[in-house]
Amino acid sequence: MKRDTPAARSGATVAAATTGRKAGLGGHRSRVGLICLVAAAAYAMIGLVKLATYRTSTFDLVIVDQAVRNYAAFQPPYVPVLGAWHDRGLDYLQLADHFSPGYALLAPFYWVHDGPESLIVAQALLFAAAVPFVWLYTRRVLGTAPAYLVAVAFALSWPLARAASFDAHEAMFVPLLSAIVIERYHAGRRLPAFLAMFALLLVKEDMGLMVIGFGGYLFWIGDRLRGGCCALAGLAGILAARGALIPMLGGDPKDFWAYGHLGADLPGALLGMARDPLATLLLPFSAEAKVDTLFLLAWPTLLLCLLSPLSLVALPQVLERMLSDRPLWWQSDFHYNAFVVVILFCAGVDGLARLLRRLGRGGDRSLALTWAVAVAAVALTLVPRFGLEQLYHRDFYRGDPVKTAAAAEAVARIPSGVTVEAANSLGPALTRRTTVLLWTGRPNGAPWVVADTSRWEFPFGGAEEQLAQVDRLVSEGYAKLFERDGYVVLHRG
Repeated sequence: MKRDTPAARSGATVAAATTGRKAGLGGHRSRVGLICLVAAAAYAMIGLVKLATYRTSTFDLVIVDQAVRNYAAFQPPYVPVLGAWHDRGLDYLQLADHFSPGYALLAPFYWVHDGPESLIVAQALLFAAAVPFVWLYTRRVLGTAPAYLVAVAFALSWPLARAASFDAHEAMFVPLLSAIVIERYHAGRRLPAFLAMFALLLVKEDMGLMVIGFGGYLFWIGDRLRGGCCALAGLAGILAARGALIPMLGGDPKDFWAYGHLGADLPGALLGMARDPLATLLLPFSAEAKVDTLFLLAWPTLLLCLLSPLSLVALPQVLERMLSDRPLWWQSDFHYNAFVVVILFCAGVDGLARLLRRLGRGGDRSLALTWAVAVAAVALTLVPRFGLEQLYHRDFYRGDPVKTAAAAEAVARIPSGVTVEAANSLGPALTRRTTVLLWTGRPNGAPWVVADTSRWEFPFGGAEEQLAQVDRLVSEGYAKLFERDGYVVLHRG
């Protein structure tokens, strides 16, 4: 594969930028803005309906809510729910769990509305805000029509749908920031690109891996000095967060060590991989769930993302998951894939452009348009499998009316201002006016407990275990104040 040179890139970028200015954005702003608006509304609707019908979770919506509420009150981001979970006290800091100071930027949303609804809306807006940068990048590389199709495909993409369907997480910041990094660097606007890149280090302690990946990409295309600096900055960010900041704030980096099969710590894991490199190479493909997820990540671009060095940006983040011993990290569920979705879409655009140049058809807009149509069609075919299809099912908005009514009545029995151990699905409804701890069966001394015994709730093994825990609480002096359709409210004065 022929590599870009800095001079060629610079000339191409300037020429493209000049062409873009001449063409002007004109009415494109309103059309791209409409895509953003519809996407944000869809993402927010999924989260808000789930919240209203008791289908969100204490882990992780309440965790983020407690942190941001404290930021909004100009207090340290205490997360009692995590402190109780780790047995580290109710003044445990969110920064000691995941180093995510970026959550402080969400505080203004809580000045408007104090509650987890603000997190859901903020996440939806941040996801949608990446669309214009994907559109700009694609338009510059492939043209205007493909840009609209790729932007729509990105907005419909299954990683964003999955993330919007599962509470709110630090992943909300990454599509926008990674889109800014890629698009602004490609446009020759280096300062905003690198500012966005280093902002990634404030999202989560492992985002230095993405910065290292971007350094590898820059090195590949010939921008070696900046590439080396980015790689060093990413490594420094990881070491500072995991090795110094998290322990200093009261956390334990071992909480998220998921590579015990490779070694007891990072040096041990690296040594283990060096001893058996073939097994290490095969490890990302060692389970069906891993293969499924890897294929699903590449398929929305018809695998053309694999032809672009931009994929190097996503590689460390993907390997972090696929080399781990935690099956949840391998899945296509939850929010994990939203970290790399922008990178892979932009890599698909770049991969197509590189393929067309190799075929001597770099200026053939018809092939670019055909690919973009196919990408949009693939995105549509994946909608029924991942979260967005819920929006066109009436039952999604209704939930289980009987359970919802019973849950609402149980939650209403909990007084404001108290500490309550809540079943995983009930915590988000209480977090605005109480101190929520997760009901786990371990005694935390909370005077109030609101339990669910009719269906499995994390972290129990099953509904039978939950019922047994309610009986145990009663035997220890808690009184049942309410019981309906499996929901039980207990109090001990």
